Amino acid sequence: MSGESGSTASSRRSIAYQVLRKAYSTGPLSHEGDASRSTFHRYFGSLFRGLVLLIAFVMLLPLAYLIYRAGGVGWTEVLGLLGRTRMLAIIWNSLILVCGVTILSLLLALPFAWLTERTDLPGWRIWTVLAMMPLVIPSYVGGYTLIAMFGPRGVLQEFLSPLGVERLPSIYGFTGTLWVLTLFTYPYIFMSIRAALHRFDPSVEEAARSLGYNGLQTFLRVTLPNLRPAITAGGLLVALYTLSDFGAVSLLRFNSFTRAIYVQYLSSFDRNVASLLSLALIVFTIILLLLERNSRGRGRPRYYRSSAGVTVSRKRIELARRKWLALAFCGSVVLAALVLPTSVILFWLLRGLATGESLAPVWAATLNSFQAGALAAVAAAILGLPVAYAAVRMGGRLMSFAARAVYLGYGLPGIVIALSLVFLGANFAPWLYQTLWMLVFAYVVRFLPQAMGAMQISLLQMNPRLEEAGRSLGLGNRAVFRRITAPIVRPGVLAGMALVFLTTVKELPATLLLSPTGFSTLATQIWSATDEAFFARAAAPALVLLAMSAFSIFLVLMQEEREVVSS
Repeated sequence: MSGESGSTASSRRSIAYQVLRKAYSTGPLSHEGDASRSTFHRYFGSLFRGLVLLIAFVMLLPLAYLIYRAGGVGWTEVLGLLGRTRMLAIIWNSLILVCGVTILSLLLALPFAWLTERTDLPGWRIWTVLAMMPLVIPSYVGGYTLIAMFGPRGVLQEFLSPLGVERLPSIYGFTGTLWVLTLFTYPYIFMSIRAALHRFDPSVEEAARSLGYNGLQTFLRVTLPNLRPAITAGGLLVALYTLSDFGAVSLLRFNSFTRAIYVQYLSSFDRNVASLLSLALIVFTIILLLLERNSRGRGRPRYYRSSAGVTVSRKRIELARRKWLALAFCGSVVLAALVLPTSVILFWLLRGLATGESLAPVWAATLNSFQAGALAAVAAAILGLPVAYAAVRMGGRLMSFAARAVYLGYGLPGIVIALSLVFLGANFAPWLYQTLWMLVFAYVVRFLPQAMGAMQISLLQMNPRLEEAGRSLGLGNRAVFRRITAPIVRPGVLAGMALVFLTTVKELPATLLLSPTGFSTLATQIWSATDEAFFARAAAPALVLLAMSAFSIFLVLMQEEREVVSS
């Protein structure tokens, strides 16, 4: 037996060696796209094309039905409906919230990223990790902690009651929503700016100083212009997140697009008004995307050179007496975005346990969240891999359209997808309406691009000659996929599944509108308990959700680390 196993292992090593030798012995491909497309046509054919197009068509169903539903409304009725729902006020509220959150997030992220990447800030590695940690906290958990701390029945109110303070200033509305969304979205800009600073060649800044620029002038005239693409990319993520957010605006009662859609749906079940509001939200999202595209300039893309051919070692700037001011700034941000929310959750958890709050509903909700997240992750991997493979290996307008159609779902807010599936299921698929499978389908439409992105990166890093070489050595299609393609793509598939699982367990609007009767998740438990001011009841599911989110991010980072080591 040992001889056989040794022979098998030797045979596998021999095949792998021959594949690599054959793949790289003839030099790089002069037209890799053409070779990949011919390979695709030869071994997969029209059947695979049809599968990819079918997946894209299914992903477009919610948007198509929403457009169809809104198209049946006459112009007179449209004007009346829009006037009745105070569309201008909703647009204004959404606009000032998006602008406010994006600007404040930049004001927090830019100095934080510069301090951790360019200065001798004590413990800068720890501060870097702490700055990114608020990403694991969903907006509705942030809203819950703010209300539980500063709300009418919150911690601060109880402490001040013996002193005669019976009422605190209201945290509801624009101020509270701006606070929550800023603290839990600034890491998007922070990570983008930090990555750009890390790649930026410090010799460019040294050259500017040698020409007589001081530190501030160098930053404003040299460093900051080169950070513009990173700021734009991070700001777009913050703006899109703010525009599509439902949890924080609902708990803090700020009448933006998402809350107006949900309230209109619940109050009158008027499908025309809800669909028109959803389409208006989609238009708003498209405008943001176009503004970001125009900010990069027209015609040929502008390339911002961040690294010279030969880089010099980066020397960190000494803060000297300003070190305490820098530590105070970083500590204040981490305290407000991470320490305070976690402390509030632990406080109400201990109080709930002391008063006999039952944890049984939490375990059931945890199991439901895990089940829905796992099903969505598996479905995203199964559906995303063919589309990612076709987009990378085949190219062409048809497959490019299919990939973009799938990515369209990620630009749609969750409440829009959920509402369109409510209409679609109630009219054409009542046997699927309010079932777990309809809920999982909504998750896949919303988060499939996350899985596809990770898969496409793995496929792009794989030389197509490896598959060609395997086939030329006599391996069949299944053997090539099993021995060559799958091991290389596996890290991307696992990372994509982890990302889908992470975002699925935190998804709120789709779960509220599409979950089966009696199907409670951690997200819905937190939302309903906070909405009724049962803070102790919301503490346990909030803590479990944070633990699941942190663990998922840890898995993604570990997978990326293994990819770097293996490469």
